Amino acid sequence: MTFDPETTTFLIAGPVRIHPRVLRAMSMPSLNHRGDYFHGIVREIRELLPVLFGTTGHQVVLTGSGTAGLEAVYASLVPKDGRTLVLTNGNFGDRTNEIVRRYSSSVTTLSAPWGSPIPLDPAKAELAKGDVRAVCVVHNETSVGLANDLAALAPAVREAGALFLVDGISAVAGIPVSVEAWGIDALVAGSQKGLAAPAGLALVHLSERARASLRPGTFYLDLAAHLKSLEKNDTPWTPAVPLFLALREALLLLKEEGLEARLARTHRLAEAARAAVDALGLELFPDRRFASDTVTAVKNPAGLGDPELRKVLERQYNIIVQGGQGALTGKIFRIGHMGIADWPDLLVTFAALERILGKAGRLENPGASLRAVVDRMP
Repeated sequence: MTFDPETTTFLIAGPVRIHPRVLRAMSMPSLNHRGDYFHGIVREIRELLPVLFGTTGHQVVLTGSGTAGLEAVYASLVPKDGRTLVLTNGNFGDRTNEIVRRYSSSVTTLSAPWGSPIPLDPAKAELAKGDVRAVCVVHNETSVGLANDLAALAPAVREAGALFLVDGISAVAGIPVSVEAWGIDALVAGSQKGLAAPAGLALVHLSERARASLRPGTFYLDLAAHLKSLEKNDTPWTPAVPLFLALREALLLLKEEGLEARLARTHRLAEAARAAVDALGLELFPDRRFASDTVTAVKNPAGLGDPELRKVLERQYNIIVQGGQGALTGKIFRIGHMGIADWPDLLVTFAALERILGKAGRLENPGASLRAVVDRMP
């Protein structure tokens, strides 16, 4: 089979497969982004954003990737005159650390080995010192297929009075995010993950406290300027108009399905993927207790690397899964199951994996992974 991007089974950790309705929404002729029609689009997006975040508040859309949203938050909220605590246990936590250090001269970074949960006890000890003004953490670390336990961290952040700044790029609409219960002050989502819109937009939720704490940090990503414009259903600078049209349609699809229903479906897919991995005799990479519902990270079996697994999936079976990043390159592969991913995607992927392992003489129980998926279907 020849790889065909239009018909591929597409299961990476983002961007994800896009619904035809969302694709069609982008085919609108050019619009005046200062005209009434587009202002109506922005108004609809404003009204739909609480569906995505599961709460109301100050919410903006930025033209730029999720990383642009992170930079907007850190540039606007990381304190100049206090200490910032960064927690990292993967590639995206390390990215947060790099960005934060551009905007603060007093940063404490606590790291855990990739695949292990964030270091909660050391973090609580730092917060107890009383001088931490902001805490920055990734909720869902797709580089290692692990979801960090923010519920366990939140009380200590609240007691310390620090701003809670969360990278939720691959968490929002993928795993439960209790914005109000956890006291999250800034939450960044990416359009191309659980929402299943095209890449290129960052969505930011701000608490009332965060809104009051904003300061100019960058020009283009000035959150205060974006909030002011959004109150008039406008944007401060030229937006990516086709992406806004796609965003509206993706939000409508999410509203139709319901946030809780999407989270539940994603969770069932994740449980099925993990069970199928076990049935193949393969091993998850992260601590199983914290395995992510949006992406399953699997250790490559001995002797089978990317050329024997991922490249065969792509070239022979028209299936795209993702490899490892950084030090994990060639050591793991990752199966994404967020957004509009569904049961046929998993069945096709694990059928192909069984075929590959069988040809390599590494399949002990043919059909077991497919039964594991089918047994968990609704």
